[in-house]
Amino acid sequence: MENPSASSNFIKNIVIEDLNSGKVDHIVTRFPPEPNGYLHIGHAKAICINFELADEFKGRAHLRFDDTNPVKEDIEYVESIKEDIRWLGFEWDALFYASDYFEEMYDRAVLLIKKGKAYIDDQSAEEIRITRGTLTQPGQDSPHRNRSVEENLDLFKRMRSGEFKDGERILRAKIDMASPNINLRDPALYRISHTHHHNTGDKWCIYPMYTFAHPLEDAIEGVTHSLCSLEFEDQRPFYDWVIEECEMSNQPKQYEFARLNITNTVMSKRFLKQLVDENIVDGWDDPRMPTISGLRRKGFTPESIRTFVREAGVTRSNSIVDERMLEHFIREDLKLKAPRTMAVLRPLKVVITNYPEGQVEQLDAEINPENPEMGNRQISFSREIYIEQDDFMENPPNKYFRLFPGNEVRLKNAYFIKCNDFIKDAEGNVIELHCTYDPETKSGSGFTGRKVKGTIHWVEATQAIPAEFRLYEPLIMDDAKEEGDSFLDRINPNSLEVISGYVEPNMKDAKPHDKLQFFRHGYFNVDPKYTSANKHVYNRVVSLKSSFEI
Repeated sequence: MENPSASSNFIKNIVIEDLNSGKVDHIVTRFPPEPNGYLHIGHAKAICINFELADEFKGRAHLRFDDTNPVKEDIEYVESIKEDIRWLGFEWDALFYASDYFEEMYDRAVLLIKKGKAYIDDQSAEEIRITRGTLTQPGQDSPHRNRSVEENLDLFKRMRSGEFKDGERILRAKIDMASPNINLRDPALYRISHTHHHNTGDKWCIYPMYTFAHPLEDAIEGVTHSLCSLEFEDQRPFYDWVIEECEMSNQPKQYEFARLNITNTVMSKRFLKQLVDENIVDGWDDPRMPTISGLRRKGFTPESIRTFVREAGVTRSNSIVDERMLEHFIREDLKLKAPRTMAVLRPLKVVITNYPEGQVEQLDAEINPENPEMGNRQISFSREIYIEQDDFMENPPNKYFRLFPGNEVRLKNAYFIKCNDFIKDAEGNVIELHCTYDPETKSGSGFTGRKVKGTIHWVEATQAIPAEFRLYEPLIMDDAKEEGDSFLDRINPNSLEVISGYVEPNMKDAKPHDKLQFFRHGYFNVDPKYTSANKHVYNRVVSLKSSFEI
């Protein structure tokens, strides 16, 4: 893996200062996803920050599933998260589940009740919302706020035993209903939910709230630096309150960084799940999704994502990164790795009338001109080939240098051919060209008799392999049609184009996730979901060029 130590940021500086001052003698970080969806590229930033810090300073990085809400959680998400982290190139030093600590969390909640710092509230969720107040108005005390310790302990015990229905009662912290920080206005600590849990089964019918459980988990695990995104900044006072009032021996500190936002993308698991549930996309791993599994299926590499995250930086200022920056780094990663080959996406048949019938010739071509060590490959050539439909025009404009009647072009790695005639179907579409070739112009022969301005790619017809190509545009467009439009109103109807064409016969053994560059078309990835022994499917990762500059 690349060494990230050359770069610096404010979090790394905090860690260095804490180690040098003796505030800590080692660091422990954690990546704490909720298993309620697949990870997206925003999570990749958090993963890289936590795991790379631990690696650089020889500390420990934990993977912990914050599984405190069984209504939305599933073992499928747990396994997908593990797979994504390993694919990105990281391995955790320890694996934990919040549910492992449910008993201790319950005991800490009991401690808060005994200290007069928590109480059972019978109000409905709507009543609590109304009495919580606003940014300019203080909240109102619950009529149950001054229940005795004994009554609260009894009710909390009965909540655990399953005596009450969902939503009938909750446990709230008793802090300050007039606090200017709404998060300190008696936040909820436990709610009732008679729901089966993927890890604890039916043992519990009350579950801790995420904001209560999270600091306890950090403290129990000995986390030194609790790193999270900026939206949790206002929660930090409550984080510290829980650590102090629950009398935790370890006292982790929370630090916030700006989350990763990318143009033409939504970074909300709720929205992404909606896309999946409403069948707008082909599952969580749809290549149009910003999920790590979607990027992997599209053809992105772990190296490109890690480099992108690193170059995007770690700051406390929210910003939006141009999606073209991510595309830049996959191009940079693949340009020396991906073999070059040819594919015709919208085929037009060409018959070379003066080439011997039945003869198939083998021509040499470089596998990757930018990486000569990859060597050469053989290309079949015969009387019949396919070219792109838009490489021929019957009545071309000025400065059109590809095929048209009477014009000559070079076939990539082959010969010059000249268009002499063409055939149209009943609708007037050109369906076949008749050309002649010049055997003296073979590529690599040193021919200097004349020059042509156009070079086009092609695939030999008799051995060509039928293939499906999937071309992508952003799924979500940033430009809303009208003010107030939801993200669904910004769905791009042209986000996926599926077309059928041909690839060179050297692709017959292509395997899922093989990456290559099709001449002039871009970088492609063999789709792992729909490719089979009888069907070749290629996802375009990215086109060849961009105007974006780093």
